Amino acid sequence: MIFENTPTVIGHRGYGAGDLPVPGSDATVAENTLPSLLAAVDAGLSWVEIDVTRTADDDLVLRHDPTVPDGSYLVDLPATASGLPRLADVLDALPADVAVDVDVKSVLEDALDDPSRRTGALLLPVLRREARRRPLLVTSFDPSLLVLLRDELPGVPLGLLTWLRFPLWHGIPAAAGLDLQAVGVHTGSCGLDHPDTRLRPLEHCVNVAHKAGLEVIAWCPTAERAPDYAAAGVDAMVVNDVPGVLAAVG
Repeated sequence: MIFENTPTVIGHRGYGAGDLPVPGSDATVAENTLPSLLAAVDAGLSWVEIDVTRTADDDLVLRHDPTVPDGSYLVDLPATASGLPRLADVLDALPADVAVDVDVKSVLEDALDDPSRRTGALLLPVLRREARRRPLLVTSFDPSLLVLLRDELPGVPLGLLTWLRFPLWHGIPAAAGLDLQAVGVHTGSCGLDHPDTRLRPLEHCVNVAHKAGLEVIAWCPTAERAPDYAAAGVDAMVVNDVPGVLAAVG
């Protein structure tokens, strides 16, 4: 079992995507930074989600996109030049009782570089260390990366992410067939926000996933829709509106 209390609310990129104001303060926090993660924890979350990608010097930093604001590609920059938080530094500073969903972003160069330099290989030693001190979940859109981690990192739960409006009749069997522990589905795939007459009810799809041994993570329900996802039985929700969703499903 990945999530003890369901539905678990997970802070998307920390306190939410983008630069967000913190209630009761004049401060704002930027996504995928330690202050954003700590703001989510202060709001009452026990789980946070981060995006991780690699740099030119084989380091790992927190970033959703493959580029930085000036258009440079991260894989062409050393970590220090990127100006982004290093994964190792953030994890060292984050309290060990905070669970982390690590969303791993492959890069184009993973198709060509030596296997030892690919994103999954660079991440392995970090994950091995972290698995000894905090709960982890590793998710990715890249099934080959998940297969590598599955074989090299037994005991750490893995989840297949599916893209916008990716049919659940493909995503759930794919995650089960890969022998993973979770499937992450976008709200646009679930038939609640973007109805699809071909899709079975979300509750039915979640039930099938559970029978297949998968936990279901939805990203990113709004506060208004969160109770519907909770009623359908999803195990976790990765959200941008942390206080709103907590109030809606608390």
